Order: sequence, then C-alpha cells, then structure tokens
Amino acid sequence: MSAFLRNPPWIGSPPTIKGQQIYLRAPQLSDWSEWARLRAASREFLTPWEPTWLDDELTKTAYRRRLRRYARDARDGVGYAFFVFRRDDDCLLGGITLSNVRRGVTQSCSMGYWMGQQFAGQGLMQDGVSTSLSFVFDELGLHRLEAACLPSNEASTTVLLKTGFQKEGYARKYLRINGKWSDHVLFAMLQTDRRDET
Repeated sequence: MSAFLRNPPWIGSPPTIKGQQIYLRAPQLSDWSEWARLRAASREFLTPWEPTWLDDELTKTAYRRRLRRYARDARDGVGYAFFVFRRDDDCLLGGITLSNVRRGVTQSCSMGYWMGQQFAGQGLMQDGVSTSLSFVFDELGLHRLEAACLPSNEASTTVLLKTGFQKEGYARKYLRINGKWSDHVLFAMLQTDRRDET
C-alpha cells in the first residue's frame, strides 16, 4: 500500500475531483435544500430505479442521518459519497456513491448513481462516472469497480458501456428496487481496462 493510502489527506471526507463538465464533491449540510428540491422534482423519474423512498426521505433530519452515515463509511474506508455539480454554475446535478469497499484479495467496490431528471441525457453522468475512476483506481488503489442496473434501464447501460465497463452477467432478484426484488445486469471495470484519457 502506498504512503498516500496509509495516510490520505482527505480522511473523513473524499477530495473534490474535477471532470470536463462537472466536479465531484462530498455532500455537505449546506447542500440539503438544493438536494431536496432536485430529488423532489425528479421523484417520478427516479422511482423505477431506486429503493422505495422513506416517508421522511427529503427532510433535513433524514439528510443529516445520511451525512452521518457517509462520514462513518468514509472514516471506516468502506464507502464514499459524492454529489455531482456542473462546473459552469455549481448547479447540483445528481450523485455517485462508492460502497462496499473490499480490501484483502478482492480490492473492489460497487458504484451507484442518480441524476436529476432535467439533467439526464446530456452526457453529464458519463462525465461523472469517468471522473470518479481516478479516485477508485488511483487514490483508493482498487483493482475492480462493479455496477449493476435493471435490464430495462437503457440510459444507465449506455453510461456504463460508454465509460468502459464490460457486461459480466445477470443476477436474479439482485436488489430490492421500487418495492420488489429485481433482476440486474452486472457490469465491471478493472484497473487495467481504463481508457487512456490523455
């Protein structure tokens, strides 16, 4: 393990990472109102692809709980959350979460993401996923990044394939989405699969 990974300068909160059109930053309490507005406006759009929302999903209290979980996961080195912002105007676009970080002989983690409805289909999440790769492979030093999506989620499939993920399989009743256990297509990228971005 490198000296950087033994003592990363961003302990407690992952770094801000700049992409072409976007940047990734850890969620902060000051983001709550913008986050809640975007999620509320996009609820119908997001519902088919996400776990069932809690009754208090968008409240500040629930958001504080979310931030505490994010901070605990980052401190323990098992997960990292980012919000996706547009570089031009700092507008919140969506989020990317890296979870289930596994060390030892595995050296992998899982990625999930969401995009506000008004920003979908503009290549912004593809930029966000691409931007996160330097954190996964260079800063965390992981070997493998995994993602899964519903077979009917063509937009997410496109993002993953265009970013360089490879389709690896099909998992029956893999995640509980929108209140029911749902099959998922499995994707992965290895550190050696990364496309040359220079």
